[in-house]
Amino acid sequence: MTKATPRNAGGVLAITGGGSGVGEGLARYAASIGMAVAIADIDLVAAESVASDIRAEGGNALAVQVDVRDLSQLEGFADRVYTELGPVSLLINNAGVEQFGLLWDTPEDNWQRLIDINITGVFNGIKAFVPRMSASHEKTAIWNLSSMGGVSAAARQAPYIMSKHAVLALTECLKLDVETAGLDITVAAVLPGAVASNIFANAGGVKDGDVAAGEAERAAMLRVREQAMSPIEAARRVFEQAANGDFYLLTQPQLIGAAMNGRAEQLRTRSAPQLFSGEFHVPAE
Repeated sequence: MTKATPRNAGGVLAITGGGSGVGEGLARYAASIGMAVAIADIDLVAAESVASDIRAEGGNALAVQVDVRDLSQLEGFADRVYTELGPVSLLINNAGVEQFGLLWDTPEDNWQRLIDINITGVFNGIKAFVPRMSASHEKTAIWNLSSMGGVSAAARQAPYIMSKHAVLALTECLKLDVETAGLDITVAAVLPGAVASNIFANAGGVKDGDVAAGEAERAAMLRVREQAMSPIEAARRVFEQAANGDFYLLTQPQLIGAAMNGRAEQLRTRSAPQLFSGEFHVPAE
């Protein structure tokens, strides 16, 4: 299998939520192309497990417990990465959580937690790393994790879908801010589709109201997971597209591309969102 070699190959990757799922795949793939990897995760055991595997294979990896909701913790993570591994050439803001249930049944604490991790966590990563990256005067890159949900709408996942639309808009605007400031930072948005992870199993639910609706959506997404590609294959595709200079990095170009085209057509015709019925199937690509 040919390894994708972006302009930052051989440099230092700093990634949040790198202890499992898509983040783990990105971290492991980066190590396989010669990058030193700094893995931030709220689950230190998971992060250290990935880092230990990378080191056992001859790579260089650091695991740090970080809650991305806390800017000071990301500042501390950045300090450690620059001190122990060197200047960061690629930052991936990946940490994220899911939430199932009807919007009005969503517990307030679940809503706030999701916003703080999925949106503010990305902002905090940018705040902590961009000044350091720009000061290095080297070519660097930032990838933010949106989702196929960032270009679509779905029932019973409103908080998550909203957050991924926000991350996509934030990333598009970040690209323009970076260009305005004259920084040599390449910005890209990662839009995963069906990639195997525990995000659905670990998602928040509802305590009151239509509990069954939320659990039905969880069950549907867990069935989608059975069709999902491996995180390492998803990472290979993402790195390959980044090496080609793409802005939108898609794990499944056919599937996610269709969602993007559908979104564009909906906006062009000013059509209302349509409720999806039936089982979701992931096409082979």
